Amino acid sequence: MDESGRPQPGSGTTDDHQAARPGPTPPPPASANGAARANSVPHTPRDPEEPPHKEHPEDTTPADQGETSDTTPDTAPGSDPFTKHTPAGGDDTAPPAQDPVSQGDTPPTRTPATSGRRPTKAPEPRGGLLMGRPFGVPVYVAPSWFLVAALITWVFGGQLDHVLPGLGAVRYLVSLFFAVAFYASVLVHELAHTVAALRFKLPVRRIQLQFFGGVSEIEKESESPGREFVLAFVGPLLSLVLAGVFYLGMLAVEPGTVPGVLLAGLMISNLIVAAFNLLPGLPLDGGRMLRAIVWKITGKPMSGTVAAAWVGRALAITVLIGLPLLTQSGALGEGAADVSGMDTVTDALLAAILAAIIWTGAGNSLRMARLREHLPELRARTLTRRAVPVESATPLSEALRRANEAGARALVIVDADGEPRSLVREAAIVGVPEHRRPWVAVSGLAHDLTDGMRVSAELAGEELLDTLRATPATEYLVVEESGAIYGVLSAADVERAFVKAMARPS
Repeated sequence: MDESGRPQPGSGTTDDHQAARPGPTPPPPASANGAARANSVPHTPRDPEEPPHKEHPEDTTPADQGETSDTTPDTAPGSDPFTKHTPAGGDDTAPPAQDPVSQGDTPPTRTPATSGRRPTKAPEPRGGLLMGRPFGVPVYVAPSWFLVAALITWVFGGQLDHVLPGLGAVRYLVSLFFAVAFYASVLVHELAHTVAALRFKLPVRRIQLQFFGGVSEIEKESESPGREFVLAFVGPLLSLVLAGVFYLGMLAVEPGTVPGVLLAGLMISNLIVAAFNLLPGLPLDGGRMLRAIVWKITGKPMSGTVAAAWVGRALAITVLIGLPLLTQSGALGEGAADVSGMDTVTDALLAAILAAIIWTGAGNSLRMARLREHLPELRARTLTRRAVPVESATPLSEALRRANEAGARALVIVDADGEPRSLVREAAIVGVPEHRRPWVAVSGLAHDLTDGMRVSAELAGEELLDTLRATPATEYLVVEESGAIYGVLSAADVERAFVKAMARPS
């Protein structure tokens, strides 16, 4: 059983909408979530003839139902299910794996094995400097943005020296204003995605402005291809609207002035943002639109994802090869062919960065689609461990004897009326030497039950993961609709089942 608390959501199972402005951005840490290392205890196989739950003989276990559990089988009666074994190699921890409960970018919190404190709720994952919460969604500026803002200020300042030579050093202040105004346009683009997602009742985790643009992290997938199309299209549409607004503003000022140059630059930049993001390949908005179209035609969202992801990879190769060639051939404007060796290297480096981001984003989109496809395989009922009720003053050795007789692997402390009050932590049991177990009461190894630690046996898939994320803990009490105890669900078992499901081919 993992002693780590589970941090707030992140990625896992989230549908992180990516819209790169002016170029694509890498997928959010849902694809790059830190792997949580789970302290686990290997379990021995269960006797197929073992009895059902002692406390609820009317319940049918996963084995009785003929279902295949994604976790390790229960322990055979007569053996100690809580004895710690060390695998060959000496490491008694499970290998690092993507944590389906956290899906976030904050490290897991640790609860000492000897502590009986309740698990604390993990802090909200951050993404840099918090700028505000429009529509209740946090907006962060990543550290990489400051590097890009400095680059834009330097490049645009050099161009201003040719267009408005009388500005002198003030041109860099004007360039800095342009960089901030441009990313404000990117934020409007992202807010369009956010408003559409909230309109469709899809939770948005955060908006982040970062290197090569911005990203809106939407936690759930659209319910229909039509909504997916609208959700993707509103971003480029707002960029086109902004380009039109800046064009009208440019007509109202005198050409060759600072306002005229700024408005012209913002108009062109927003046109580039809209055009680039309409390219039909994931992770761009155009790729999501293509996904929605294929989804509508085939009726299968996975087919749409596969098609749009492979088009995205083809687009990445096209950018890698085609962008430097276009620059050298002069197809991007007069004088473009007259470039220095440094300009050629810069163009090739820019193309390589863009291609890598698009290729990586397309691959992450495929992995997230496979995750969503396998999520229904995670069912609380099949992952739940057998549990026996014990009183708080029961010696640990006696509680383990009862668990062995019932073929159970978990202990639930109940009051005089039989109501569950706390769960005994497996990791704490492992830490008690066998010769001391007759003198240790189970109450000293338990943590109290909170409302969020009671989950329904009927939960499955994304609903199950959302429930576990809401209250990070190492164990959860699983109950029937009637409130009767069904067993104990270990977060470590859910994690192992998650990793196992992800390893299966689609």
